[in-house]
Amino acid sequence: MRAARFHTWGAAPVVDEVPEPVRKEGEVLVRVEAGAVAHLDVTVASGEFALKPNPPYVGGVEGAGTVLEADADSGLTPGTQVVLRGGGLGIVRDGTWTERVSVKRKAVTPLDAPLEPAVAASFFVPATTAYVALHDVGRVEKGEEVVVVGAAGAVGAMVAQQALAAGARVTGVVGRADQLADVPEGVEAVQLGDTQSLERLAQDRSAALLVDTLGGDGLVGRSRWVRQGGRAVVIGYVAGPHVALDLPSWLLDEVALLPVNMIRAEHRAREVAGDLVRRLSSGELTVAVEKFGLEDIPSALDALKNGRVRGRAVVLPS
Repeated sequence: MRAARFHTWGAAPVVDEVPEPVRKEGEVLVRVEAGAVAHLDVTVASGEFALKPNPPYVGGVEGAGTVLEADADSGLTPGTQVVLRGGGLGIVRDGTWTERVSVKRKAVTPLDAPLEPAVAASFFVPATTAYVALHDVGRVEKGEEVVVVGAAGAVGAMVAQQALAAGARVTGVVGRADQLADVPEGVEAVQLGDTQSLERLAQDRSAALLVDTLGGDGLVGRSRWVRQGGRAVVIGYVAGPHVALDLPSWLLDEVALLPVNMIRAEHRAREVAGDLVRRLSSGELTVAVEKFGLEDIPSALDALKNGRVRGRAVVLPS
């Protein structure tokens, strides 16, 4: 059986022949059909994360596949399509970049509707983060104008789609011209370099809600695209972890800066995942995926680090 393993902190993974997993009581044996390549994989592989597996270890903190074997009282039968997530996968134990894996029952979630394996492996984070950001934190309302920064990325594109479905008018902002085509249909696409369009956003201040996936020192300026009394929801910080806030100006702007903490919202994410799966299965929502083989994981990791993945990177073990 093949698996992509990290042998040294900070080095690229290597495809090895490894022993077949042996299922223990309380575990589920799964044929892995797709494994996501996530930012957390990069963090763990750096060796600087608080939790560390013992090298060599198989990467992959998320995945999807079908059940091969499970305990009789597990509620899972062979052939069931499942999502693999949690239980220390890819963090303190071998992950999903392999052909088969035996995992704890709590790390296995059956799908409420059928999905393509690559989508099943990668939908959870962007779809549930978008839902929590829009509905639980941002409190989006029908008819509001919403600006999504990073609308071509996996999370941003999902925010934009769900905002449209909620009846909002959506503007999607992207960093590069080549990303304009990746903004979801029905969203007005704007590039950060389009000075005229950005000036219009700042002058009109007609948006009630900003959802920002970039962070960095430009966050406060982008919050001024929102009307007074509006909300700016912050999801990520890929553009930088620090923000300088001039308190008098911020008080005058009167825009609430609201954080999204998906670690604390994990239970809520699992609550809403079933409905999101059904919407993905029906085609109402979509997740863009870029597929790689096991040998191509180093390229996938490089593309992820440099912001060059269209949607989410996914490994197909076979």
